[in-house]
Parts: sequence; C-alpha cells; structure tokens
Amino acid sequence: MSAIKLRLGPLPKATTVKLTVTIPSDLKAMLDRYATQHSQTYGEPVDAASLVPHMLETFMARDRAFKAMRTKTTRSPSPAQ
Repeated sequence: MSAIKLRLGPLPKATTVKLTVTIPSDLKAMLDRYATQHSQTYGEPVDAASLVPHMLETFMARDRAFKAMRTKTTRSPSPAQ
C-alpha cells in the first residue's frame, strides 16, 4: 500500500445496474489517472468505470443541501393528536 491517502477508500462489493453516460475526454483521462493511483494505493486493480459510482455516492453523501432535502422528504409526519 502507498502512503498516499485518497478521499475515495477501498471499493465495497455491490449489486450494480448499468447506466451509460457521456463525459469529456479530459475528465476520462483524469478518471484513468485516479484509477491508476487508487490501484497502487490499495493494491487491487480498478478501472475508471468502477470508480464513478463510488465517487458519485460519496459526493451525494457529503452534499449538505441534498442531505437536508432527503431528510425532509423521508421524515414521516407525526401522528395527529
């Protein structure tokens, strides 16, 4: 393992659903570089496509406005008195 600490930790195993997206070539190049660094850091080969779902999940989990909206919409109404 490398001494570098990446924001995205080791990838968990999960059930997947295929989603096709189009991204700019420079973003794909950055994802490929990140995947290379991730592989070196954690000692397991990973490609850019495998990283994207985890990056999106991490991003949404840390988005305060999204979290507040989710909490507000999932809160069950209190029983009538």
